[in-house]
Amino acid sequence: MDELDAAIVEELQRDARQTNRDLAAAVGIAPSTCLERVRGLRERGVITSFHAEISLPALNRHVQALLHVQIRPLSRQVIEAFKAYLGTLPEVLSYFVLTGGDDFLVHVAVPSVDALHAFLMDKFSKRREIVGFRSSVIYQHERTSVVAALDL
Repeated sequence: MDELDAAIVEELQRDARQTNRDLAAAVGIAPSTCLERVRGLRERGVITSFHAEISLPALNRHVQALLHVQIRPLSRQVIEAFKAYLGTLPEVLSYFVLTGGDDFLVHVAVPSVDALHAFLMDKFSKRREIVGFRSSVIYQHERTSVVAALDL
């Protein structure tokens, strides 16, 4: 990636719905050049998708939590099966497979603290591979809206 690619990626992260003409103007290149650059970024896997940012409270998901999960036995089969299970749960927004004391960090969003408790009791505590979990309620969640390339 060169500096022009980085500028295009940065602009698209700010507003992925802008027209190619507006994007080209923002980075100071011709629209045809911009279109080719964006196509190249997609082909190389730099841009993987375009999506809409959604308000979780608007979807009745007022409470977010991080769930720290330990599973046993630690094997590829158990890890893959647990990942597949997480993929079936609508409450799960994302998860990370970790090293260290916890094996998974699971980000969930639910309607209420009572719903979080029910989720943990009904969907986690009955799982045989889960040997321990703890939850941390998220008071505020902010994320970087623009991810910049490092060491261009």
